[in-house]
Formats: sequence, structure tokens, C-alpha cells
Amino acid sequence: MKDYLETYEEHYKDCTWVPFDKLGAFMDDVLKAVGVPPADAAIISDVLLESDRRGIDSHGIGRLKPIYIDRIDAGILNPVTHVEIIKDEKACVTIDGHNGMGHVVAHKAMEMAIAKASTYGLGMAVVRNSTHYGIAGYYATMAVKQGLIGITGTNARPSIAPTHGVENMMGTNPLTFGIPTDEDFPFVLDCATSVTQRGKIEVYGRAGRELPSGWVIDQEGHDRTDTLGVLEDLTKGKAALTPLGGIGEEHAGYKGYGYAAVVEILSAALQDGAWMKALNGRDADGRPIPYPLGHFFIAIDPDFFMGRETFKRIAGTICRELRASKKAPGEARIYTPGEKEWLAWQYRKEHGCPVPPSLQRVIKELTSRFGLDYSWSF
Repeated sequence: MKDYLETYEEHYKDCTWVPFDKLGAFMDDVLKAVGVPPADAAIISDVLLESDRRGIDSHGIGRLKPIYIDRIDAGILNPVTHVEIIKDEKACVTIDGHNGMGHVVAHKAMEMAIAKASTYGLGMAVVRNSTHYGIAGYYATMAVKQGLIGITGTNARPSIAPTHGVENMMGTNPLTFGIPTDEDFPFVLDCATSVTQRGKIEVYGRAGRELPSGWVIDQEGHDRTDTLGVLEDLTKGKAALTPLGGIGEEHAGYKGYGYAAVVEILSAALQDGAWMKALNGRDADGRPIPYPLGHFFIAIDPDFFMGRETFKRIAGTICRELRASKKAPGEARIYTPGEKEWLAWQYRKEHGCPVPPSLQRVIKELTSRFGLDYSWSF
């Protein structure tokens, strides 16, 4: 464990570590202050904290203000979420989120998919007119906690350029799997179908770091590494993220492009929802409007096949064999998906959540704005 966790001491040296329960209570209070019902606020803050618990800093408390509070302030995100069941047919359900809080809609959708899987072996829920739902892995692991396989995906505002193109057409469109094993942690693959995503670029921006080559392409097809300029130009459509594999076909960028397109189709076509440029958050006159995202959620019960214990044993064995395979020269160990996030939690449950100086300022601003009774050690 030491080889991985050693990176924390260096990477987070400028951060203040804050207990998770304090951050969770703080987010609850901020969300309630802008009109989110208490039960919904608890779901939202738990989704955001789960990202920070797993060491995925791009989707945690750092997104509370710029993604959720600012959009509620702008009138393009409904703090009170109305979940409407449009169609309910055996193992399938279609839901309309009416531009409410995406976490709340997604939580309900996966709950329904899990319930249907307990009856039919498989359950699927699709959602239209939702909004940003945070870390996709949260919903996949909702199924895992019940001994099920969980799958989810979502489209997003346009940011990925198709292979051989430069225009941002599709969102980062994660395709996420949660798989139970007989180990201390599940197999969880939670990643975008782009090389990176905006949240990761924001992390680089807060740290004052340049981007690695190959993450972003401009309108002339040139590589971009200037972080702050990229963040501005992504919003203006003057830059685009590259799909998994990067620019062109040499490193199989067409594969990431293809998977992004799969998620875009499944996030829109099954539920008669919006897609691609309809998700750019602007009307014909350039005024801000909601981002009517689509999601899909699948739960699979291994008991309807050869049994949960058999499935977990084989899944765990596959992971162990992968980790035990021959390592490249100079490499200390091989990880399986979900392992690093579990290791991050082993560290963070003792130390808390790392809060960098830029986020400290935001937390203080929100504390002052809403007159909340919190004292911070930064």
C-alpha cells in the first residue's frame, strides 16, 4: 500500500485535511440554503463526498459551487426535483427528471433498476431531462452493495471531438461498471470515454499546472496544454477534448470515439431525450438554459445465472491473477479497477478530505454568504 499512498504526502502538501462528516454537514446546509429539500441534500452531498472519499477530486466538493449552486442561482437547475415515471414495463422503466438535481433522479433510477433485477434478473432504467449526476461510480456501486452488477452511463454537454474532427460534439460520456468480488473491494471501472474530462482539467488549473500533451485539440487541429486558456475555450467551443486513444487513429482514438457515441445513443434514444449540441446549455440567442441530460442504469443479479457466490469468486480470482502477473521493469505493482480508489479511502478515512487553497476560498465564501455556523482551520 505504501508505494501508492506515498504520493498523497507530496501531491497534497498544500492542502488542509478536513473531516468528511464536517464537509458533508456543510454541503447539506449549503444545499438546503438554496432550496434543496433535506432528504435530497443528503443524497447529493453523499454522492459528492463519495468522489472525495475515493480520491477522485474532480467530482467532489470542488463541484458544489460551480456546477450546482451557480446553476441554481442562474435559474437553470431546479433545486426541488420532480421525478416522473413516464413508462414502467416489467424489467424496464423510463423516467423524466424535469431538470431537477441529477443525483436525486439517478439515485431513484438505480433503486428502481435494482428492484426490477431482484424480480427479473435484470433491470434497466433510462432517464431524460436530468442534470449532472456527479460520480457515475456511485450508482454502479449501489447495485454492488446489493450483490448485483451495476452499469451506468450518461451524456453531457459537448466536449469531445470525433476522430478526424475538431468540433466538440459529444460529452465525456462515462461508461461505468461496478462488479462485486470476494475481495475487500469491488471491481469498479468509472472513467470518461475521453482522454480526460473537464473536472480533471479544473484540478490542473487550481494547481497552476499545464496539461499533458494529447488531451485537448483546437480548431486548427493543434495540441493544447495551456490549462486556463483551455478551460475558457472549451466553454466557447474553440477547443475540444480528445477521445480515449487521443488525436487521430495511430493510438486508436477511434475506439474512444466509438464508445462515446454508444453512450450518447443509449443516453438519448431509449428515452426520447436530447443529445449532443442540444446539451450545450444555451438557447438560440445564447442565453443560459438547463442541460437536459440523459442517463441509463442497468442492474444484473448473478443469482439468476450461476449464483452470486460463484460470480464473486471468479471475478475476484480474475482480479488476483491480473495483479499477480509479470510486472514491467521498474513497476512496483499492478492494480485492478477500483483498487486505487479503495486504497485512497483507507488513507482518507483516517486523514479526511484534502482541501486546496483555491477551494478553501470557495468554502469560506459559501459559509459567509449563507451565514453558516462553521469555523475552518484555513
